[in-house]
Amino acid sequence: MLIDIGVNLSNSRFDKDIEQVIERAQTAGIERLILTGTSVEESRAVIAICEKFESQFPGSRTSNGIHPHDAKTLSPSNLAALRELATHQYVVAIGETGLDFHRTLSTEKQQEKSFEAHIELAIEFNMPLFLHERDAAPRQIQMLQSYRDNICNGVIHCFTGDKKTLFRYLDMDLHIGITGWICDERRGQELQKIIKNIPLDRLMLETDAPYLTPRNMPAKPKNGRNEPAFLAHVLSGIAAVRAEHIDEIATTTTATAIKFFGFTK
Repeated sequence: MLIDIGVNLSNSRFDKDIEQVIERAQTAGIERLILTGTSVEESRAVIAICEKFESQFPGSRTSNGIHPHDAKTLSPSNLAALRELATHQYVVAIGETGLDFHRTLSTEKQQEKSFEAHIELAIEFNMPLFLHERDAAPRQIQMLQSYRDNICNGVIHCFTGDKKTLFRYLDMDLHIGITGWICDERRGQELQKIIKNIPLDRLMLETDAPYLTPRNMPAKPKNGRNEPAFLAHVLSGIAAVRAEHIDEIATTTTATAIKFFGFTK
């Protein structure tokens, strides 16, 4: 059984067949899904999905936050909404939050202000952080270091950085989320080389669906859409470049996710 710690199930690409997507995930052995909140609206939407499919798939939970691309939308009212949503029974992490200096759809200062607010929210509710970072590692690490003693936990979602950045995150006792990037023979070569340096008990699996469809799939979907049922291909991509047996990776990453998000089993 596997846990997908990052899936954008509220994305419009799932509107027409979300029930079938969830059924395929169950058939593929996905035990739990962590649905990603990327705005106040999307955070509410993923909670609603969990509520709708509670009887069919009770393993779903959510994160709650504003993506750095939309950091400019942070306001007192939106922050109050995030604080209220954080009390919901399905919310198990704060985020997606962090810094993205690759595409500054919000300014760096706007992103830093939003990130700091999310960190403080995670501390207030004693929840782990679901972290985004692209081309912003030095500043993100600096900000995290200022609060690390008070942050209960955090995972760098969809890690694609270099070895130096990886070690700096690991030195802060953070977890690392790996997506289908590991399966990409074009862009994933650096990650394939350094993933062996991640302690197995700090590693977790995610699809980031509908994005990053694993390129090691023998038959890729015609619509190009990724979905949780494809998580096993991320697992096999990791197993291909690590020393442990695939079953050990599956068992340990699942156990790590259960502990990280505070599940009872």
